[in-house]
Amino acid sequence: MAKGLIVGFILAFLVIAVGAYFYFGLGLAPVATAASPMPFENYLAHRGLKAVVHKASGLKSPVDPSEPNLLAGATIYRHQCAVCHGLPGQETTSIARGMFPKPPQLMKGKGVTDDPVGETFWLVQNGIRLTGMPGFRDSLTDTDMWQVSELLANANKLPDPVRAELLRKD
Repeated sequence: MAKGLIVGFILAFLVIAVGAYFYFGLGLAPVATAASPMPFENYLAHRGLKAVVHKASGLKSPVDPSEPNLLAGATIYRHQCAVCHGLPGQETTSIARGMFPKPPQLMKGKGVTDDPVGETFWLVQNGIRLTGMPGFRDSLTDTDMWQVSELLANANKLPDPVRAELLRKD
C-alpha cells in the first residue's frame, strides 16, 4: 500500500514537471507584457515579496525628512524613478503604460506614504523580481536611497520647493 502511494506521488510529480516543461517549451505561457498573469504568478510573487518586505519594515532611516534631504531625494527621484512611477500632476508615461505589471504611480493618491520607510528603502535597494523594478544597490549610495525613501514616505506633505524640484525640467 505504501509503495503504491509513493509511486503515485512520483508519477504525479513527473506528470506535472513534464506538463510544465511543455507549457513553457511550446510557447504556451503568457510572457508578453499585455498577457494575463500565469496561474499562481501573482499569488506566489506577492507572497514571497510581502514576507521579505515585512522583515525590512523595522529598518530605521539614518536620514531625517528635512527639506535638504527631501530636495536631494526629489532630484534623484526625478532622474531615476519618475519615468516609471510618475510625477505630481503628470500623465503616466508611455514606458509605464507598456509595463507588466503596471508600476504604481507613487505621486498620485497615497503612493507609499503609509508604508514604513524601511520597506521602501529595501525595495529601492533590491528591486522587485518579476517586475520592471530594478535594484539601485549598485548605482545609488545608501544615503541617496534613504533620501528617495523619505521623499516617498512624505509625498503627501512635501514643501513647495520640493514639489518644484520634482517638476523642474533639466
